[in-house]
Amino acid sequence: MGIFISIPKTIECVVGAVVFTLLLCGCAYRLLGILQSYGYGGKKFCGWLKKKGNLTVGKFVLLAMLCALATAVISLCFSFAGEYAAVCGLAAYAIFFPLFIWADNKVALRVPLTFTPRVKRLYTVLTLVTAAFVYLAFTLLNFADFVWGNLIFNTLRYLPLAVFPLLVIPVILLANLLCKIYEVPHNKSFVKKAKAKLAASDIKVIGVTGSYAKTSTKKILSDILGKKYRVLATPRSHNTPLGIASSINGNDLSNFDVFIAEMGARHVGDIAELCETCPPDIAVITGICPQHLESFGSEENIVKAKAEILKSCKNAVIADGCYALFEAYPCPKLRVGCVKDVVSNCNGSDFTLVFDGEEVKTHTKLLGAHAVENIALAAEVAHSLGMTADEIAQAVKDIDYIEHRLQLISSGGVNILDDGYNSNVKGAAAALEVLKSFGGRKIAVTPGLVELGVLEENENYELGKRLVGLDFVILVGETLILPVKRGYLENGGDAEKIKVVLGLPAAQQELKSILQRGDTVLFLNDLPDIY
Repeated sequence: MGIFISIPKTIECVVGAVVFTLLLCGCAYRLLGILQSYGYGGKKFCGWLKKKGNLTVGKFVLLAMLCALATAVISLCFSFAGEYAAVCGLAAYAIFFPLFIWADNKVALRVPLTFTPRVKRLYTVLTLVTAAFVYLAFTLLNFADFVWGNLIFNTLRYLPLAVFPLLVIPVILLANLLCKIYEVPHNKSFVKKAKAKLAASDIKVIGVTGSYAKTSTKKILSDILGKKYRVLATPRSHNTPLGIASSINGNDLSNFDVFIAEMGARHVGDIAELCETCPPDIAVITGICPQHLESFGSEENIVKAKAEILKSCKNAVIADGCYALFEAYPCPKLRVGCVKDVVSNCNGSDFTLVFDGEEVKTHTKLLGAHAVENIALAAEVAHSLGMTADEIAQAVKDIDYIEHRLQLISSGGVNILDDGYNSNVKGAAAALEVLKSFGGRKIAVTPGLVELGVLEENENYELGKRLVGLDFVILVGETLILPVKRGYLENGGDAEKIKVVLGLPAAQQELKSILQRGDTVLFLNDLPDIY
């Protein structure tokens, strides 16, 4: 027993466990980014792993097999080193783990892992749990070697460590589960604090929901109201209970007159939960389409979920195109109809605002007739809060492009339409109409549309049909683009004008080889990492 607990053996176990733990946690980095994208939902994360075409599990299996084979070969080759042959075999892990980390992170996360306090806590727990398992494995393998005293086992005693790549995903899920012991009550307390703070203030609350255009409408409304009122709005696409609570808890509400909260949903009951924390004085419904059908299950559930906001608000402003879906709900509602004479081109849109018989002409640099629909929603809300037609018209002229939502960028004589955050059916059709309004050659780069459930293949096929007639089409990805390509080719598309690449970097390289001055490139839907 004295040999087993000797200082050299102890150092070997400790150093080996530390290095092995760091390498394993490095292999987990990208997966933690995916888990964060899913809001730390273990069930959703597992669903992502099971998606058709997801090679994540296969990559870890391959890593385990390579490590096992290389460890065996190196250990046997150094069998002349006696006791240290097994230690030499650890070189296999030192080679293949870093190679895996390099290759896995070469495909950069679209939304990088953000080291929030929660991620730091999760990474700490992950490291501790991994270290415990690894040190236990090192110790048990050395103890087994001490008890059995078999030459072959002594030489290959670290070969079983090759199983650890297969345990990366289960250990991540375990660490996430352990963290929730603290995170769940902490988050509930955080949201409860925001609810009390909002209830104690005099701020006017506007809730914006819908299947699409939530962030755009929120930004437009914030810009218009900002000309007359002090406006606080949830940043970017923050539309969850914690996202809304962060805006409330992180600001002095007495410094603002209006709070605009974007409200997202993937299941029936999500909007109702948001409204408990942040009951809106005015609800805005932007539109309905089969977005997130994958999680909702049916279009009826989508309408039911969005209608939850009408049960909590005092007044509602609803887009003309979906008003009929909510007409039966007993809530004071306004159907948007304040714009007419819309003329859109590659320079934006001219249109007329109409309020109480007063007509005012205005212009927006935002591209597409659908942008005018979003402006109309915001204009109706602004007018209901006391802004005049002239004030609204002037504010509309000052609205700048919205980041990643048909944002026009000119570079080297090339027009770039960045519509990276658009992944819905109606928005995609509108973006392609905008692309076709430009002169010169027209190029589309897209990975297809997501979260459409049973409609996903059909809608991507229809998207392919809409791409026919463009000068070049670059499809990005492996699975979703198959029906897009089929829809394109089966409806008159030119096979020589369509190219399939695996990632955005490859698409950018392809563009470099074909772009020339005067071209317009549409980046339609830059898929999040969870797809």
